[in-house]
Amino acid sequence: MNVILFGATGMIGRGVLRECLRDDSVESVLAVGRTPLAVTHPKLRELVQADPTDLSAPGLDLAAYDACFFCLGISSFRLKEDEYRRITYDLTLAAARTLAAANPRLTFAYVSGEGTDSTEQGRSMWARVKGETENDLLKLPFEAYMFRPGIVQPDRGIPSKTRLYRAGYALTAPLFPLLRRVAPDLVTTTRALGRAMIAVAGAGPGDARTQRVLRPKDINRLGGEGPGRAADLR
Repeated sequence: MNVILFGATGMIGRGVLRECLRDDSVESVLAVGRTPLAVTHPKLRELVQADPTDLSAPGLDLAAYDACFFCLGISSFRLKEDEYRRITYDLTLAAARTLAAANPRLTFAYVSGEGTDSTEQGRSMWARVKGETENDLLKLPFEAYMFRPGIVQPDRGIPSKTRLYRAGYALTAPLFPLLRRVAPDLVTTTRALGRAMIAVAGAGPGDARTQRVLRPKDINRLGGEGPGRAADLR
C-alpha cells in the first residue's frame, strides 16, 4: 500500500508515520507538510511547501496512492471560529477534494475527535466545525473514515507540538495506566491510531466497511490494543 500522510510533524501524525514505516504492508509514504521531518527512511518521501493542499508537484501521481492519513490539525484554544475553521475545514476539504477527483478509489482516514458534533448545531465551536468537516468528507466519492480518539497517549516518547498539551501529558502520564483500566473506551495511543488506519486502508473494498465513524473502542480494537485482532473490521 502507498500512503499520503498529512500532519506528520504533529504528535498523532508522527505516531502514524512510525507505524507506517514499521509495517511491511506499507510500501511507501509521502509526507506532505510545511516543515521538514528530519527523518530518513527508504520508504519515506517528503513534499515540503507553504501550501500543503497544493498537490500539483511535477511527477506526483495521486492515482498511485491507496490511502491518505490526514492527521493535520490545530487546537481551538484561544482561536476565533474563522481562524479555526480555516485550518480544520478549509484546508482539509481542499486537499480531500483534490484527492477524490484524482483517485476515487482512495481510502481517506481523518483524525477528528471524541465529542465531534455531527449535527453542526451545538454550542461548542470546535465540535461544530469538526462535525461539518466530517460530514462533507463523507459526501466525497472516496472511502472516508472518521477517527475520533478521546485521550491519546503518546507512544514511544513522541511529544505534542502544543506547549499546553505537553505540560498536560507530563502531569498526567503516571495516570494513563489507571485510566486504561477504568476507562478503556476513552483512552487510546498514537500506536493504536496508526495501526487502526493501516488496518482500515488495507481491508479492501466491500470488506465490512460500513462503520465510518471510529471511536476509541473501535480504534483500540483495530489497532490491536483491545478485544479482537487488528485486521478484524467487524
